[in-house]
Amino acid sequence: MSDLYMMVTICNRKNMSRFVNFYKENNIETGNISLGMGTAASDVLDYFGLEDDEKGIHCCLVTGDTWSKVKRGLQNQLRIDVPGTGIAFIIPIASIGGKRELGFLIDGQEFERGDESTLKDTKHELIVAIANYGYNTQVMRAAEEGGATGGTVFHGKGVGMKRAEQFFGVSLVSEKEIILIVAKSSQKNAIMRAIMDKAGVDSKAGTIVFSLPVTSTAGLRILEDTQDNEVSDEDNN
Repeated sequence: MSDLYMMVTICNRKNMSRFVNFYKENNIETGNISLGMGTAASDVLDYFGLEDDEKGIHCCLVTGDTWSKVKRGLQNQLRIDVPGTGIAFIIPIASIGGKRELGFLIDGQEFERGDESTLKDTKHELIVAIANYGYNTQVMRAAEEGGATGGTVFHGKGVGMKRAEQFFGVSLVSEKEIILIVAKSSQKNAIMRAIMDKAGVDSKAGTIVFSLPVTSTAGLRILEDTQDNEVSDEDNN
């Protein structure tokens, strides 16, 4: 991909509607909202003027031009730099699973698709699969057939799901399950393809999948050594 990012916004739950409405005004209508809990130490919370309460987490895809515009609005209109308002940041997108899915996720934003982005020495990627509620098992089974070894699931709510029918010819429910899978970059395409083929938007799971570059990991070495040894044994046989 070229010049495409996942934008993450975190704020107090009660203020999330302000951000969602602001994003809609800037042609960002599709995204996912989940709930979290602030965990920072009290002195950090006091410094930033934050309360230790429920947080709203909003994730969506934006182009570089959209981010530049939205960032100015966040600062000037929503006063995001005022302590306690919230934070927003972007993460570069590595790939999207399907042209229709890309069109749905960035509808209304001007974007010319380029080559997939790569970061130097990036050995892993975070695969993000967003599925209809109750279908995480189907998604994970598909991912495992593609080579995934596990994942993490959490609950969220889709924004702009009523627009899905014009892109896919099907309706997508608002209640979502978000599956996070860390995989080797060399395995990413196989895993994403398996999810698209067996749990994609044309299935009851209605899954949309994309990946983000991971620049460093910890805790995967033993698993990877085991996989490499298995591959080596197969080659020797």
